Amino acid sequence: MAASTASRLSPPRLRVPSLSPHPPLRRSRFSPLRAAKLEAVLSIGTHLIPHPRKVETGGEDAFFVNSDANGVIAIADGVSGWAEKDVNPALFSRELMAHTSTFLKDEEVNYDPQLLLMKAHAATTSVGSATVIIAMLEKSGILKIASVGDCGLKIIRKGQVMFSTCPQEHYFDCPYQISSEAIGQTYLDALVCTVNLMEGDMIVSGSDGFFDNIFDQEIVSVISESSGVDEAAKALAELARKHSVDVTFDSPYSMEARSRMDDITVIVAQVKAVVIPDDEGVDEEKGQGTEPGSAVAVATSEQNEG
Repeated sequence: MAASTASRLSPPRLRVPSLSPHPPLRRSRFSPLRAAKLEAVLSIGTHLIPHPRKVETGGEDAFFVNSDANGVIAIADGVSGWAEKDVNPALFSRELMAHTSTFLKDEEVNYDPQLLLMKAHAATTSVGSATVIIAMLEKSGILKIASVGDCGLKIIRKGQVMFSTCPQEHYFDCPYQISSEAIGQTYLDALVCTVNLMEGDMIVSGSDGFFDNIFDQEIVSVISESSGVDEAAKALAELARKHSVDVTFDSPYSMEARSRMDDITVIVAQVKAVVIPDDEGVDEEKGQGTEPGSAVAVATSEQNEG
């Protein structure tokens, strides 16, 4: 989260609907009629770089990914303004992501990221607040997204950004945020989107420290030049960090304010198709949400999780 300021802490909740600039994509490579034969899964790469002054404490971003349950990605960005109240902003985001991992196994969640956010938030006892995004891929190729604040997600198809989430802000540099306090937002304030994906689509998700320091055309270029999701996530994070310390670079954020150094979290996922034998189609969900293929992480240094 950007430089620590009291203004970053959320004012009383205002429910203002936010709309994505792109309508839901309607074509899908994965027809429900073929779901027993062909399922959509995500190949996921991650990279997290903490703010230089926060390397020793691990930064305030946290994320969770799971490739077993077809594909789940989640990012929480702790609001640094809490440090002025002698509260570690990282504790809330880390606990929120830990509970997101736990409740993924709850049958009631059933590929509903808004419900997953509700359960994870209700279980979080740390003081603080965070912006958050959760995206869950159904086996039919439908990606469901719930977002509160300014963490973001973009979908790239055939070299073009086909979908972007919209940041939710009360005013500049004060995003919507899930909070331990009653004045914060809740899962009911989440921007909820549904997107039909196709095989080969690329998903790029990140904290505001990433999207504040990189343009869409740069994201598309790095994706096209990378050999895999791990390489792409690392290259994107490093490019955003390079821009964040370059005072001559007019980044998306610096066009509105000059201070833009922050923790940078990037998750890159590619949509792939896997063939499921007929006798496994019905029971496939039983293995979802298990520990192999999942990870909850926070920044301890420049790292490449995959």
